[in-house]
Amino acid sequence: MAAEAAALDATPLERPAPREIALDEETRALVVPDAADLPASPPSAVEANFARYFIADFMNPGHDQYVYRHPNGLCVVGLAPAHVAFKEEGGITTVDFNVGKSDRSEMKVTGKRKRNAQHLQENSALCKVCVNDKSFVVRCCVKGSLLEINDRLIKQPDLLNTASLPLLGVIQPLA
Repeated sequence: MAAEAAALDATPLERPAPREIALDEETRALVVPDAADLPASPPSAVEANFARYFIADFMNPGHDQYVYRHPNGLCVVGLAPAHVAFKEEGGITTVDFNVGKSDRSEMKVTGKRKRNAQHLQENSALCKVCVNDKSFVVRCCVKGSLLEINDRLIKQPDLLNTASLPLLGVIQPLA
């Protein structure tokens, strides 16, 4: 036992190789970032959890929309900030989910298999947004099943005029 202790004491301490020092500094830089490189505020839930897509409408310039896609596959559809409805004087006055043959606001999806969900194509009308005497059709943009609409917009359409753009509908894309 004493011989082993003497052998340990006899070996000089080794310095780490320069490559190991560089690797350690790289690891430290990844684990403990420089405070100057950090953002002023943490990302919002939308920025952190959704892939954001901008849908430009080339047939009707200015009728642009957005689609936020969550990693679980659900898509959120809404009006892009550059949509012409926001540029009209007076702002959005009504949101009507009664388009075509069905009223999307009357739809009640239930169960694990999402019974009663309406199947929509990319160009299906999701709702109509009215500004004064003009109305703009909002398209689905995603082929899938409509699971939910924002009911609050029926009673409070001015929510669309706020800085944060609320969703119009939640869609589960078809596989």
